[in-house]
Amino acid sequence: MIVNASEFVFTPPRQLSWARRVLVKPFAGYPFPYPVTTSPQILSTIIEGIRKVSNADILIADGTPSGESIYPVYRALEYNFRRVLMLDIRDSIFVEVENPLTKFYAVESFWIPNIVLRSDFLISVTPFRICGNTGRFTIANLLSLLPVSKYQRDSSGGWGSLYELGIEKVLADLHFTLPFDLGIIEAHQKFFYSDDPKKGKAEECGKILIGEPYEVDLEALNLIQGRIETEHLKLIAEGQNRLEDKD
Repeated sequence: MIVNASEFVFTPPRQLSWARRVLVKPFAGYPFPYPVTTSPQILSTIIEGIRKVSNADILIADGTPSGESIYPVYRALEYNFRRVLMLDIRDSIFVEVENPLTKFYAVESFWIPNIVLRSDFLISVTPFRICGNTGRFTIANLLSLLPVSKYQRDSSGGWGSLYELGIEKVLADLHFTLPFDLGIIEAHQKFFYSDDPKKGKAEECGKILIGEPYEVDLEALNLIQGRIETEHLKLIAEGQNRLEDKD
């Protein structure tokens, strides 16, 4: 679903009202405000909506590409919410989870934070990001849930070993291994950048996209009118067909 940003009110899906623990995953790995990262305003709107239907514990969690503490970044982004637990992914216990695809694209299993596995409802919230010619939406936002310590190629940090396998294939595998319940794209603006988000450019859009992550990411492609590539969405469609044929 696409709504005007000025009219956005977060109405939680019915199943969220049954959750005891809700995890919200922003895109928050850099100390730069929206549109580089998820804004505190939309997180506040989501938290307010959850509180109207549930007394569940609300967790906000992310990690930095450098593998350093994310708490200074949270402060820089003004993430300050009442009755919300702010977490750094690097402090988690990680559990190896097998990819349900028997013919996986790149990764047979992922190391997943236990706080994600122990949450009842998962929400991915990201700005509308275009890196080079590639869309980076709610599914790509899940990458920073993975521990840098296990996937960095060298001392520079990041998830270099996964990029070497082909990041589009990795994202498709991650979607099946770690499916989120809800995706939200904060498209007040479309943000275009290359390797350095500090040097990106923004284009007005005035929309919020919300729904199942794969479907929301497809809707985002429509907003950009075919000007970008998002191979992992095509791979996800193929993988879903294989799972349905298996059933």
